Amino acid sequence: MPSVHYTVELPDGTERQCYSPSTIIHEHFKAGDAMPLGEFIQRSRTALNAASERVRQRFGFACSSAMDQLSEIEGWSRSYQTDGVVRILKL
Repeated sequence: MPSVHYTVELPDGTERQCYSPSTIIHEHFKAGDAMPLGEFIQRSRTALNAASERVRQRFGFACSSAMDQLSEIEGWSRSYQTDGVVRILKL
């Protein structure tokens, strides 16, 4: 299953590298997208849970890497206001 690494820019200009174990992330984000942080978190939850489910369907177990990435996103997102803008730089 092809994985995807993507780069996001946080409201303060910091760039973060993110990971999805599945190309399903392309259904939720496109390079150049900009959105409030709250929306980014929600879309990340949806996308990474779907990616983990794809792994489960194919291999019989959920993807802990997808859940680790979601946990990281939720962790560093606490430092910002939910209406701050996040941009998808590379996908």
